[in-house]
Amino acid sequence: MIEPKSSVPAAWPGPCLATRMAAVAPFLAMDVLSAAKTKERAGDSVIHMEIGEPTAAAPRLAREAAQAALAIGRIGYTEALGLPSLRAAIASHYRRLYGLSLAPERIAVTTGSSGGFVLAFLALFEPGARVAIASPGYPAYRNTLLALGLEPVPVPANAASGWVIEAAALRRIHGEAPLAGVLTMSPGNPTGTVMGREALRAVGQTCRELGLWFISDEIYHGLTYEAPAETALAFDDDAIIVNSFSKYFCMTGWRIGWLVMPERIVRPIERLAQNLFISPPYLSQVAAEAAFGAAEELEMIKAGYAANRALLLNELPALGLDRLAPADGAFYVYADVSRFTNDSLDFCRRLLADTGVAATPGLDFDQDEGHRYLRLSFAGSEADCRGTVERLRNWLPHI
Repeated sequence: MIEPKSSVPAAWPGPCLATRMAAVAPFLAMDVLSAAKTKERAGDSVIHMEIGEPTAAAPRLAREAAQAALAIGRIGYTEALGLPSLRAAIASHYRRLYGLSLAPERIAVTTGSSGGFVLAFLALFEPGARVAIASPGYPAYRNTLLALGLEPVPVPANAASGWVIEAAALRRIHGEAPLAGVLTMSPGNPTGTVMGREALRAVGQTCRELGLWFISDEIYHGLTYEAPAETALAFDDDAIIVNSFSKYFCMTGWRIGWLVMPERIVRPIERLAQNLFISPPYLSQVAAEAAFGAAEELEMIKAGYAANRALLLNELPALGLDRLAPADGAFYVYADVSRFTNDSLDFCRRLLADTGVAATPGLDFDQDEGHRYLRLSFAGSEADCRGTVERLRNWLPHI
């Protein structure tokens, strides 16, 4: 039987990816995790310091609430902006923690903070809009903006600026080419730096004066070691707040977060949420609401982070890693490794291969200066942190 000739050439490569996707870089922390898992499957010992994820389980109350809901049997859709009871619980959280009175209607429950960023970016910005982000900063900001056809504008937030975005830098950049918005994070990833009251107030005031949207990522709130972090809402009621149950509440895989927003964008966000996500996952919402009652358990976990932080900040300088970002909050140490290498990507590859310590290269967070840095996450155990110090002590003198 003679097969009909295909109209498609044998070497036809298929449809092309959208051009903008070529600019979306890999998330290097996840690449390191993949390499570390491969090494573990081969039977090697690995210490995971690469991923910003608590190793503790979700709070007991959250797990019990989810189990009780699952036992009922039917797990369905909720309202697109989340269960009213969870939105009210988040509003109560702001009153209790920050002394702020928020209408629950201004809160949207989202599929993790990642879903919140997608909703906010789509609702606030036209294609091609320029959005200022800190450098170093969380790489998914840059890559999500690019994937949505927006332009991330890196703003140096290094040792010279106190590791935070400065209002004067925003004015200068906006004067060169108009911005549409500013995204800050406090405590920061990868540096752990907390924006003080005046720095946060100055950015909010600058955004109001220049007519820019102000988005504040507060996912690491609750995880500070000197003084509590401030919410941008304390200085700008128009700020869009992104938060999540992933970090302080130890619920990364539950994929549940929230937005706080001005009333005028609630309906646009709701329309997007209806179409993109339908609703956040029901079980995760039930668990998240219960997690607000787990403060004692969560504070014990945080005490473990604090001990790990103290250990690393005390031990790393003696190994030659003495230029560190402040680590005021979150669970990261961001270390300058330029006395050992000018290629942090290769450095982290060799570190994993030679010692079994998985760390994230600074290039994930800063495309200009990240070759000089690496990030260590201390969200794991004290034994992991001590083991990392010992392996570095034995390895660094010989590289």
